[in-house]
Amino acid sequence: MTNYDVVVIGGGPAGLAAAIEAHKNGVDNILVIERDRELGGILQQCIHNGFGLHIFKEELSGPEYAERFVNELRDLGISYQLDTMVLDITENREIHAINRKEGYKTIKAKAIILSMGCRERTRGALSIPGKRPAGVFTAGTAQRYINMEGYMVGKKVVILGSGDIGLIMARRLTLEGAKVEVVAELLPFSGGLTRNIVQCLDDYNIPLLLSHTVVDIIGRDRVEGVVIAKVDENRRPIEGTEKYYECDTLLLSVGLIPENEISKSAGIKLDPVTSGPIVNEAMETSVEGIFACGNVVHVHDLVDFVTEESRRAGKNAARFVKNELISDGDTFETKPGEGITYIVPHTVRVENIDDKLDLFMRVRNVYKNVNMVVKADGEPIKSLKKKHVAPGEMEHLKLDVNLIKEKNISTLTVELQNQKGERV
Repeated sequence: MTNYDVVVIGGGPAGLAAAIEAHKNGVDNILVIERDRELGGILQQCIHNGFGLHIFKEELSGPEYAERFVNELRDLGISYQLDTMVLDITENREIHAINRKEGYKTIKAKAIILSMGCRERTRGALSIPGKRPAGVFTAGTAQRYINMEGYMVGKKVVILGSGDIGLIMARRLTLEGAKVEVVAELLPFSGGLTRNIVQCLDDYNIPLLLSHTVVDIIGRDRVEGVVIAKVDENRRPIEGTEKYYECDTLLLSVGLIPENEISKSAGIKLDPVTSGPIVNEAMETSVEGIFACGNVVHVHDLVDFVTEESRRAGKNAARFVKNELISDGDTFETKPGEGITYIVPHTVRVENIDDKLDLFMRVRNVYKNVNMVVKADGEPIKSLKKKHVAPGEMEHLKLDVNLIKEKNISTLTVELQNQKGERV
């Protein structure tokens, strides 16, 4: 058995930022475990730009963004292992992993940071009727084939779901010479960033059909076409609205799920809304000494937010190793109010916050001209005006710790109100 102070599971943007921050906060004995053939995670296949606007104040591609952290990790001498799969972690922070060179091995850590990212929902999760022909891909799989493996997935494409990966792939396929017939979205609003709708669909005259879904896949050996129908307010197809689209490829961009199979084995409590671990202000899970950050906690839309959150996890993991993290004292819960789907972190111990409490959340629907109101045990303590909020764009709220430090509160709520002060 080998021993480390901090072990980071996952070498993507979250894991890299967390490991670097832990090192900067006085911990040297760190190991990053990555199951892929290289560090950088999903960023290595995201060759489009738009990354780093918050962190570096410039526009970078995914590989460029990842490279900065990979280079810093190596310059600091932080150890990492590639092509290594973590099979299990225990509540006493024992990690069981395997790779081709060393075989099965056990690693003991004083603190663990979970940063495994997320995976795509597949066709099996959607129960789309029809045969099982070739030509049905998740958007991320198609992205890897085209950008990293050099394979073109199809020439005539329909995309189901308007998540950011699907929108970006609509543009990418068009630039590679394919014809994207349509993007269909089940919900009455897009799940992606507004800038991606404009830059990836509008700029290339690709139609977006809201409140539509695929109800049949035609073809035996290869996709020959799909049938798309309009859905009602209960998301059920409306008879008589079906339309056939000839295509050889169907891409699915229908949501992401945090990778938390090994989190469950450690007995970590998961949030049923986000499917990620319940975490506190230090990004510590319900199991002492195990921290989590990035898309394994909740799915982000900007990698810059992943980096900020992961730095907090790395810093607090280092504090835990050095016995500087306060584990007793009063805590309060954060609760999503009207119009809010979830809030991260889920619990807060004020003593561990230096200056600002960072709250990340998503709204339930598209709202215009609303107030985002923060309440401490029902008493408003802060209000922000928002011209436009949407589920596809994460909201990030910084709360001055002095607003809550002396109140001894039990619940912090965030809700949306209209201009009259009424709940939306």
